[in-house]
Amino acid sequence: MAKNVKTTEEQSNFLLAFEGKNKQVPVWFMRQAGRYLPQYQALKAKTPLRDLFRNPEIAGAITLQPLEILGVDAAILFADIMTMPSGMGFDIDFVDGKGPVISNPIYTVADLKRLGKYSGLEYVTRTIQLINAVLPPSIPLIGFAGSPYTVLTYLCHKQNRLMFADPKAFHKFMDLLTDNTITYLKQQQKAGVKSFQLFDTWAGTLRHEDYKVFVLPYVQRIFNSVDLPSIYYLKNCAHLMDLMDKSGADMLSVCETVNIANIKTTKGIQGNFLNSLLYADEAVIVAETRKLLKAAKANHRKYVFNLNHGVMPDVDPLKLKLIVEEVHNFSWSK
Repeated sequence: MAKNVKTTEEQSNFLLAFEGKNKQVPVWFMRQAGRYLPQYQALKAKTPLRDLFRNPEIAGAITLQPLEILGVDAAILFADIMTMPSGMGFDIDFVDGKGPVISNPIYTVADLKRLGKYSGLEYVTRTIQLINAVLPPSIPLIGFAGSPYTVLTYLCHKQNRLMFADPKAFHKFMDLLTDNTITYLKQQQKAGVKSFQLFDTWAGTLRHEDYKVFVLPYVQRIFNSVDLPSIYYLKNCAHLMDLMDKSGADMLSVCETVNIANIKTTKGIQGNFLNSLLYADEAVIVAETRKLLKAAKANHRKYVFNLNHGVMPDVDPLKLKLIVEEVHNFSWSK
């Protein structure tokens, strides 16, 4: 049973999907809050991205924009997977075209000594509180964090060298990131998120045997420690599906490397509309959306429609709105 899910008349289809009790397929999109929306671009033209994250009023408004524009079934906190490390003492900036830039990364094992425990970033708590003050009960707010390994790839660019040259040091770093990620997610939970997603963008580049030793135990610790309905997103996951299934997450968010009709699991499934298809014409988008929904209905009682990865910055929002309408019109009851 999914963690801490209570079914009420006000319960959202998104949260009901964790129990397979939804009467309509819920839909939201990774990276739905942000860069592809003209309303977001207008805000960003006046304020650096780093400051957008740290201003609760602006971050809250950006989080809410897709609800008003697209009609999605859940909001996801406007933040970044590198928000948590900024509470550990890392100096992180966000540069267009480059992503997060860390001015004091880890270069050697000795650098690990200067790292400390995460101390709460109050603007995150305040942002969540402001969002929840205006969200209707039927629209939950999803919190999130980057997985320890994916975060480590930005903080230590030679992470795989460290993994094999000094496994003890690697595990020490992963232990610290894991503990801090749990603290960060519990902060979000206390502030009022109703679910969370753990983003693992880079662990799919590892071999099966290395993921099992160096990543899976830390992912499991996070999902076993945070009492909320949970989603694990793992990019390039095809060769890791058996281990992904053991992650402890309630729902597995899969990328385009797998066909959801072939996934065998009792977990929920989220995904996996190819984001490049958002550049196709409307007829193709409708056909692909229906194809995916039919595969989900035939194979997975617990299902949330989403992309294989994030919305790209030059996507037409009307294409996303079209998908939302198609998903909501689909007959889901079995």
